[in-house]
Amino acid sequence: MTLIIIALNILIYLAFNVANIGSSVGENFAAIAFGYVPSVANDIRTLPASYQIIPDNLYPLNALSSSFLHGGWFHLLGNMLFIWVFGDNVEDALGHFKFLIFYLVCAFAAAWFHAFVFAASDAPLIGASGAASGVVAAYLMLHPKMKIWVLFLGRIPLKLPAFIILGGWILYQVGMFVFNSGDQISWAAHIGGIASGAILVVFLKRREVPLFDREIVMPESVNMPDDNVIEPQSDIKWGR
Repeated sequence: MTLIIIALNILIYLAFNVANIGSSVGENFAAIAFGYVPSVANDIRTLPASYQIIPDNLYPLNALSSSFLHGGWFHLLGNMLFIWVFGDNVEDALGHFKFLIFYLVCAFAAAWFHAFVFAASDAPLIGASGAASGVVAAYLMLHPKMKIWVLFLGRIPLKLPAFIILGGWILYQVGMFVFNSGDQISWAAHIGGIASGAILVVFLKRREVPLFDREIVMPESVNMPDDNVIEPQSDIKWGR
């Protein structure tokens, strides 16, 4: 499911930004028609008729469609990197279907909180960063002791526990939300995604999966009965 989500984001980006679907209507057609505009979500304004692809009574769906739109390659690849690195581990803990539900709810919560904070804003919200933030928060809840490679200062490779790297990242998001709300980046959406991801993982994870790395759980798919143990062979044949 993680790979499907990444593939959908890339395909949708190519459709709107490379194939220029909707370009005859306007340069920002996709962002306005499928993005999440707080003033529209809060019934302060309405979209022009040419942009009302999703009916008004179904406008909450834009909170989901907006999470599959991106403004440029760096915006897209940055979000996909986070989802690719941490998403598969969270998906393992939740299961495929519940991970999809988890991802979409995080995307919705991120857009909703953004619209709650900036209720009168006419700027459309786009991007998967809110949902990706939920994935990061869930990973931190599951594997805080897991060590992650990072490039310190963009140059020095370091391997540090997740609670230091991701915990620091989350604190940075909170700080930027409190002190830099006017930035073009929606820190509010990140906070909404983080909060929803941290809560949802508690209820959606598989019953046997512990939180906070309290024990190592071997997936059933790799468990082997004792009578299936392969004995060492002396005449090993090496293939290509």
